[in-house]
Amino acid sequence: MPKNFFITGTDTDVGKTYVAAELVKAFQAGQIKASGFKPVAAGAKRVDGQFKNDDALELMCESSQEFSYKDINPYCFEPPIAPHIAADQAGVVIDISVIKSCYAKHQLVSDVVIIEGAGGWKVPLNSKMGFDDLALSLDAAVIIVVGLKLGCINHALLTEEAVLNKGCQVAGWIGNDLSGDFDEVNENLEALKGRMKSKFLGAFEYRPDTKEKSLLEQRKIESVLDYLVNFR
Repeated sequence: MPKNFFITGTDTDVGKTYVAAELVKAFQAGQIKASGFKPVAAGAKRVDGQFKNDDALELMCESSQEFSYKDINPYCFEPPIAPHIAADQAGVVIDISVIKSCYAKHQLVSDVVIIEGAGGWKVPLNSKMGFDDLALSLDAAVIIVVGLKLGCINHALLTEEAVLNKGCQVAGWIGNDLSGDFDEVNENLEALKGRMKSKFLGAFEYRPDTKEKSLLEQRKIESVLDYLVNFR
């Protein structure tokens, strides 16, 4: 069975949820039971008396197994701010043991779990630990989503360096055009391909008028899945 994968990004709003959902769907298309897991979310609306986050709901919708909302997203906070600040304001301490307990439920019924972080790699969870510590403790290989914009080369290289220095495996990186207005997308992709230590998994274009876009071109998805399935 493949390893589980932790989706991090070079910043907030770089497409982590889209990548995570596309990977869940792709694994399922390959007859591999997959589920999405968002341990902590900040930015939610109250639904049926419970705060729920749109990103977590999307992962819940795409998962091949049925889970309660709490098992998909054990910590959910209303304001769209740094999670540890939102937790402090709510009088909650984010406990990694609680997250690991929910994660274990996914592992029992899923062949692969796609875990989505929040913000970037070093976002804190509490006074002592951050998402980088969580990814390491879950023994998940990291996939870095690079938001393609001015400054992305520096952000991507620093993120990859931090992931490797933490002692985590990097399964690869994915580029995401954030606006369609960045003229040097291809040049930046080529610069990153020559400098990143990890494997380039693909890139997707900015298409604001449709959700039909794929994480990767259809002709490439099978080879990428083969790579992830066999990643150890």
